[in-house]
Order: sequence, then structure tokens, then C-alpha cells
Amino acid sequence: MGSHTVYLYKKEIMEQCRMLFGTLAPLQAYIYVILAHELGHAEDMELEYLSNLLDGPLSAPEQAEIRLRIEENAWRYAESLLPGMDPDFLHTIIDESLLSYRQAIEPHIA
Repeated sequence: MGSHTVYLYKKEIMEQCRMLFGTLAPLQAYIYVILAHELGHAEDMELEYLSNLLDGPLSAPEQAEIRLRIEENAWRYAESLLPGMDPDFLHTIIDESLLSYRQAIEPHIA
């Protein structure tokens, strides 16, 4: 966090794109979306605070809520950077990315 550096791992991004869309045809747009998401983490004013909370004594549901909030913050910022992006394409990526975070809190919602 302190170096203000964003890393993108091309091999992993290519594999994610292929798994999600069945092709590398939308790879360039997919990379834009992933970069915007990572920039969202870099610009998140709450990230340090939320990350520090994760170091404390928390229940599993509390940890899951914080992790989801971190990811949702980054995606909100990413959306603001991509106003011309096909919304269906973008939300396919966002929904897939957030799925495991949302599933982690589902058992705790009653």
C-alpha cells in the first residue's frame, strides 16, 4: 500500500477472462476493468482503516462484512472510471468478483 503501486498479473487476468467469457476476445476491456478495480483499492480512503480492523479480534461474519465492503468500495470507484463501458459486461465481472464475498455473509444473514 505504501508504495502506491498497482500490479496486474497478465497470465491470471487472461485465465480469468477465458473462464468468465469463454474467450480472450474481450481481454483488453477486461484488463481495463481489472485495472480500474485495483485503482479503486488504491484510492479507497477507508482501505487502511478497514484493513486494520481485519487485524483485530473479529467474528467470521464481521470479517466477511469488512472484506465485502473493501471490494464494493473498489468496484464503486472502478465504475466511476468506466462510464462508457458496456454495463452488462462490467456487471458480469463485478458480480462474479463479489460472489464469494456475498456468499461468505449469506449464512449469517437471518
